[in-house]
Amino acid sequence: MEQASTNTSVSIGSLFRNKVIQTLLLSTFFLQIGVWVRNYSILLYVVEKTNEDPVAVSLISVAEFAPIFLFSFIGGTFADRWKPKMTMIWCDFLSAVSIFVVLLALFFGGWKVIFFATLVSSILSQFSQPAGMKLFKLHVKEELIQMGMSIYQTIFALFMIVGPVLGTFVYQRFGIDVAIAIMGVAFLLSAGILFLLPSDYEVEEKAEATTLLEEMKAGFKYVWQSRSLTLLGGCFAAAGLALGLTQPLAVFLVTEQLGLPKEQLQWLMAAFGIGMILGGGLTVGFTKKTPPQILLAIGMGVSALGFLVMGLSDMFWLTLTAQFISGLFIPCVHIGINTMILKNTDAAFIGRVNGILNPIFMGCMVITMTSSGWLKKTFSLVSMYETTALLFVVGVLFLVPLFKGSTVLEKSKEA
Repeated sequence: MEQASTNTSVSIGSLFRNKVIQTLLLSTFFLQIGVWVRNYSILLYVVEKTNEDPVAVSLISVAEFAPIFLFSFIGGTFADRWKPKMTMIWCDFLSAVSIFVVLLALFFGGWKVIFFATLVSSILSQFSQPAGMKLFKLHVKEELIQMGMSIYQTIFALFMIVGPVLGTFVYQRFGIDVAIAIMGVAFLLSAGILFLLPSDYEVEEKAEATTLLEEMKAGFKYVWQSRSLTLLGGCFAAAGLALGLTQPLAVFLVTEQLGLPKEQLQWLMAAFGIGMILGGGLTVGFTKKTPPQILLAIGMGVSALGFLVMGLSDMFWLTLTAQFISGLFIPCVHIGINTMILKNTDAAFIGRVNGILNPIFMGCMVITMTSSGWLKKTFSLVSMYETTALLFVVGVLFLVPLFKGSTVLEKSKEA
C-alpha cells in the first residue's frame, strides 16, 4: 500500500515536471477565464438589451454549439494537417482579435455584433481542441496520459463552479466593455503561454500528396476499422441521448417531483459541481492503474444509478446526494473518453477521430433535448429519468467487449 502511494506521488511529480503539461494547464486556466466571462457577460448583456427576448437568448446557444456540428470534423482534419503548437497559438490569437473587433463595434453602437464573439471563438476551438489532444499524444508518456487528463478535467470542473460567478461579477461590476476587454486579454495570455511549448515536429513529406476530402474519408475509414473507436462511438451516442433527455427538465425535478420553489435548483447544481471538483482531484490518485474503459464504465454506471434515484426520490436530501455522487464520478467519464481516444488513435488521426466522435455525442444530445419537452407531456417525469438511466446502462454495454482486452493488456505490461 505504501509502495503504491509512493509510485503515485512519483508519477504526479513526473507529470507536473512535464513542460507540455505545465504549459497546457496554464494556457487552459486563462482560456477558461476568457470563455466563462464571455458566456455569462454576453448572456446577461443580450438579456438586458432585448428585454429577455427568448429568441435572442437562444441565438447565443446556437452560436456556441452550431460550430461543433459544422466545424468539428473539418477542424479536426486540419488539426491533423497543421502543426499543433502553431494551430493553438493562432486560434487563441484570432479569438482575441475577434473580441477586440467586437469591442470596437460596441463603441460605435453596433451591439448585435456581440454574437460574433461567441461564434468565432467557438469555431476556432474546433481547430484548437484537437491540436491540444495531439500535443498530449506526442509529448506525454502513455502511462501519464490518463493522469494528465484527470488534472486537465479538474480545471474544467473548477470553472463550472467559479465560471458563472466570475462572469456575472465582471459584467455587473464593470459592464460589457470591460468584460470584453478581459476576454481579449485572457485569450492573448493563453496564446503567449503556448509559445513555451516545445517546437512542433517537422512532418515528413508524404510520397503522394492527399487532398482534404481524401483525408476526411481516411478518418471515417480509420474509425470504422477500429473496434475500440467504433464501440466508443456507440457509447457516445447512448450518453448523448441520455443527457439530452433530462437536461432541460432539471427544474421540473425540483418543482414537480420535490414540490419546492424553482430557486432550489441552484443547490442541486452546486452539489453536482462540487462533486465534479472533488472527483477530478480524487481520480488523479487511481487513474494510472485503472484502464480507461473501466473508468468510463464506472462513471456511466454511477450516472445511471444517480438518475435512477433522482427519478424516484421525493426527498430533497436524497436527490441532493444523488446529484453530488453523480458529479463525483462524472470526471471518470470525461477522463476515460479522452484517454481512450488518445491511446487507441495514431497521432496522425487524433483530430479526425475527435471530430467524428464529438458530433455523435452532441447530435444525439440535441435530438433528445429538442424532443424532451414533448416527451414530458406524453410520459411522466419519472419515466424520463428512468429512461436516461437505462440509456447509460446501454452505453456501458458497448464497453463490455473491451474489458477482456484491457485485462490481457494490463497483465502483459506487468509481465
